[in-house]
Amino acid sequence: MADTKFYSLPELPYAYDALAPQISEVQLRLHHDKHHAAYVNGANAILEKLDKARQAGTDVDMKATLKELSFQVGGHKLHSLFWKNLAPATKTGKEPSGALADVLKKEFGSIERFKKEFTAAANSTEGSGWAALAWCNHTKRPLLMQIEKHNVNVIPTYKILMVLDVWEHAYYLDYKNERAKFTEAFWSIVNWEEANTRLEAALK
Repeated sequence: MADTKFYSLPELPYAYDALAPQISEVQLRLHHDKHHAAYVNGANAILEKLDKARQAGTDVDMKATLKELSFQVGGHKLHSLFWKNLAPATKTGKEPSGALADVLKKEFGSIERFKKEFTAAANSTEGSGWAALAWCNHTKRPLLMQIEKHNVNVIPTYKILMVLDVWEHAYYLDYKNERAKFTEAFWSIVNWEEANTRLEAALK
C-alpha cells in the first residue's frame, strides 16, 4: 500500500487585500479559502476512498471516481498556478520581459496581439473554465488553451506558464456577471516574472 499522502491548500504569496482594487479582499478570501479549499478537500476525500477500498478489497466505480479525481485535482493545481501568477499592481511590470517577451513576440507578432488572443480565449470560454498560456517543447512554441471546467481541453504534458480563472466564483462579487471587465483588470496584476520563470524552466 502506498504511503498515504494528500494535497494541501497553499498559502497565498501576498496579503488578502494586496490585489485590490482589481480583486477585493472579500472576493479573494472566498475564492482561496472556500473554493480552492473545496477542491483540495474533494481530491483528498477521493484518495481516502480509494485507500479504504484497496485495504478492504472492495470495488469502486472507477469511471466515475477517476473522472471526479481529475476534476478536483485539476482545480487544485490550476488554482495553485493562478495565485502565483498574480501580484500587486505596484509590483508588476506592464509587459513581460526576458525569454517570455521574446517567444510571445515571435509567436504572436506583438505583446498586444498576445493579450488580445488570450483575452478572447478567456472571455469566450463556455461556462466555467480557464484561459491558459502553455509551452510546447516539441514545436518550441507558446500555445493558448481554453480549458473547460478544470480538466477538459487540456493538452497533456504541456507546461502551463500562465492561467486566468474565469469561473464566476473568481470574480462575481467584484464584477457580477461582467467577465470581460475582470479579464481586463487581470492585465494589471499579472506576475510576468513568474510566467517567465516557468518558461525558463521549461526550456531547460
